Amino acid sequence: MNIKSLLLGSAAALAAVSGAQAADAIVAVEPEPMDYVRVCDAFGTGYFYIPGTETCLKISGEVRATGYFGEDQDWNSDVRARLVVEAKNDSEVGVIGSYIRIQGYDYEGATLDQGYITAGGFKVGYALTWLDDFGLPGESDFFFDNTKFDTISYTYAADAFSVGLGVDDLSNTSFGGTAGIEGMISGAMGPVSAVLYGFYDIDASEGGVAAVLSAAVGPGTLYLDGAYSSGENAYTTGTGDTAEWTVGAAYAFKATEKLTITPGVNYYGDYNFTSNDVWAADLLVEYQIATGLKASADVQYYDMDGGDDTWEGFVRLTRSF
Repeated sequence: MNIKSLLLGSAAALAAVSGAQAADAIVAVEPEPMDYVRVCDAFGTGYFYIPGTETCLKISGEVRATGYFGEDQDWNSDVRARLVVEAKNDSEVGVIGSYIRIQGYDYEGATLDQGYITAGGFKVGYALTWLDDFGLPGESDFFFDNTKFDTISYTYAADAFSVGLGVDDLSNTSFGGTAGIEGMISGAMGPVSAVLYGFYDIDASEGGVAAVLSAAVGPGTLYLDGAYSSGENAYTTGTGDTAEWTVGAAYAFKATEKLTITPGVNYYGDYNFTSNDVWAADLLVEYQIATGLKASADVQYYDMDGGDDTWEGFVRLTRSF
């Protein structure tokens, strides 16, 4: 082999190696796998993990369109929209959560309707309190006038039993005051459940108790309620109607899988802390058109001692998600 052949062979080998290296240099790097949203089932349906965290997020809401009618009022309507954002995660102090509900009507802008923090059994923020759950299905129960405050509370919950105590800021109520105390005890045994509420307005030195009993009876659920207030206070006295005491009953009849018909009646003693009493009757009809879409209609009748009887009602379509 002469020198010329050796040089030509070496050059060819170098060219082959260089070509292979060049080809290797332009090979595209495979993309990193995408971090898809993961379902979080630790806190119920609808939650998903915020990418890159162990916090679970849920977004829900509803749009509600209502038409109102009555004996003493012209036809009118409104539309209400709600958006709810919930976030939860496990921690060394238990489950930490946050709840934000934005709500607005067609005649006014959206505002913060609720916003609070939970940690273990504690809740602190602006929220509907236990008293908001008092009453019967329908629209004729009006015993409590104020049920949403800046509040701090603690609830201990077991399988079929819970008890709670809370302190409310009453300074922003129409009645006024500084602080109030709420308590709640609830329990269930088979088809029967009961809730007992207590409330006390510190400035007014007035308070009271309320209770709701429900039981599965036949093709529906029977509800009984009762409440007593020792005098005017920030919980029961404000811009609306109230009474010194009340008793009521309702039966939610499950006519079909989608149709529920609920008649109810309430009696109010010493209406607005006067000597007058009021009878109130209510008929609520709800039809689940489809998942997340419900139509309802309600008619209420009121008869007050020494006054005229009146009736009013509404028809409503609610889309929830």
